[in-house]
Amino acid sequence: MKDLVAKINTEFETFKTESESLTEKGVKAAGARARKSTLELEKLLKEFRKVSIEESKK
Repeated sequence: MKDLVAKINTEFETFKTESESLTEKGVKAAGARARKSTLELEKLLKEFRKVSIEESKK
């Protein structure tokens, strides 16, 4: 579970960096990287939800 949370935090930092590059600096390629990051975050958050439910049943 700790590894999963670490992956989520890392991916969120990536999203934050790329979205700031897009909005503040106007780097269009950063928008694509930010969107890719959101897809990865979606997968990780779904996995977290699954693991969290399993842990609560123990």
